[in-house]
Amino acid sequence: MSNSIDELFREFVQTRSPALLRTAFLLTGDRHLAEDLVQDALARTHRGRNRLDDLGHFEAYTRTAMYHQHVSWWRRRKVAESMPGDLTDMAQPGSDHARRTDLKLALHKALAQLTRRQRAVLVLRFFEDRSEAEAADLLNCSVGTIKSQTSKALARMREMAPNLLSAVMEEA
Repeated sequence: MSNSIDELFREFVQTRSPALLRTAFLLTGDRHLAEDLVQDALARTHRGRNRLDDLGHFEAYTRTAMYHQHVSWWRRRKVAESMPGDLTDMAQPGSDHARRTDLKLALHKALAQLTRRQRAVLVLRFFEDRSEAEAADLLNCSVGTIKSQTSKALARMREMAPNLLSAVMEEA
């Protein structure tokens, strides 16, 4: 085992873990599940680190492992998800920060009400900016499935949180 590969992996974990956790949280809707997802993906990347030669490969391998593990979880468990209680914002009402925080909370709450597959598709397509083909490849499904799940998820988001669309339009 080369020390340089271990050092590269250590640097990757230190620098990219926050971004991986954000993506995992959007996928799972739960902080603890997100941490488990990232930890599992990093463990898989660590096992294959000798086949990977730079940080870019570590990133791609880890994210792919996260998406595959998330798909595996949703196939295994068909349990209804819910958020335990309402999240509150400590910022002052009316402030720009408070408004952004309210939007983030509304987005997280709406995402948590989607199915795992719909949430994964939206995260890949709009948060990760992946093409339909890339998302289909990562989730091991057809492009048609990505299109239909995106359409259903966006329609459900519009229905559950109509204020998000108007807020995004104001921001643009």
